[in-house]
Amino acid sequence: MEPAARPRRDSGGAPYRAPMPLFRRARPACAALGRPTRIALRAALVGVLVSSTTPPAPAAATPPAAGDAAPASHSAAGARPMTHLRVLQRIADAHGGNRAHGSPGYRASVAYVSTVLRRAGWTVNVQRFTYDGAAGWNVVADWPYGDPTQVVMLGAHLDSVPAGPGINDNGSGTAAVLEVALAVARARLRPAARLRLGWWGAEEAEDLVGSAYYARRLGPRRRAAIRAYLNFDMVGARRTVRWDVYHRHPVIGRLWAGYFAARHLPTRRIANPHDTDSWSFGAYGIPVGGITSGPDPCYHRRCDRLTNVDPRVLRVATGAAVRAAWRLATDRGALRRLPMAYVKGDVRPAPSTLRPAPPRAAPGASPPA
Repeated sequence: MEPAARPRRDSGGAPYRAPMPLFRRARPACAALGRPTRIALRAALVGVLVSSTTPPAPAAATPPAAGDAAPASHSAAGARPMTHLRVLQRIADAHGGNRAHGSPGYRASVAYVSTVLRRAGWTVNVQRFTYDGAAGWNVVADWPYGDPTQVVMLGAHLDSVPAGPGINDNGSGTAAVLEVALAVARARLRPAARLRLGWWGAEEAEDLVGSAYYARRLGPRRRAAIRAYLNFDMVGARRTVRWDVYHRHPVIGRLWAGYFAARHLPTRRIANPHDTDSWSFGAYGIPVGGITSGPDPCYHRRCDRLTNVDPRVLRVATGAAVRAAWRLATDRGALRRLPMAYVKGDVRPAPSTLRPAPPRAAPGASPPA
């Protein structure tokens, strides 16, 4: 019989405990959930990964020609974005009913998004920041192909308000952008531009904290590499009959106009919102755009749950995100027409310019010009 191994002890003689990393590869936040919820989350994750990593047919593996829309088979699939929302709902249910900044629910949301991205082949950076005494995280993912000096970026905020799970605001945008990542991986896209996706923390706080922190820390030259930033915020509201769209360059405006006109969906152009993450990029001269679905009666309320999202509306938003990513990242002509952000004399915008004093506009209403 072999002698038992001696327990490892630290320098003071106490039993040694290895420090726990902030994130492990697949289970950091999920480990805090109950066993039934962990099993459900694993099952959902397996379904997402199987659908996203199945090798495409030979024809689908060829990148689309410049300007082509995303694969129609993906744009028509509405089940996959809803899978992400089911996971986010379970996370909120297991962590006090929300996924707000500084909460275990937000940390679990970061772990889920990061894991899906890494397993789909994206290069992921989890960027830590501190706001109001609590740690927050941005998730930023790069597709490892395309010119890194020509970046096309899409994003959505990942946090909810403390009052509810935030499934439309903004699980819907989170799911739409995550589906862009999976569509790109499934098609093995080799774009002309580098695709970058971002999920922002503490958007619901003042001054768009997470996205402002990211944009500020990039520095002038790395900001200048971002040729366009598109934002997706609250894109799954039920009873949507008209879409609000905005842009700061005609190239982006034509993307929205073409996509929605082809589907006979009415739109209304609104002023560039001051209260969503595109403002953090537009403040530096980066061409920005975005879409928002119709008014949400559960805005910032407990009832912003899975039942608050219409899968058909979310399917429209997901198709718009995938098509925009494909077009901008593969069309060199469109890239050349987009202006560069400020480089010389670039300064950090004051917080008051990132989010002005007036309160957040009601959903569906035009924000102040």
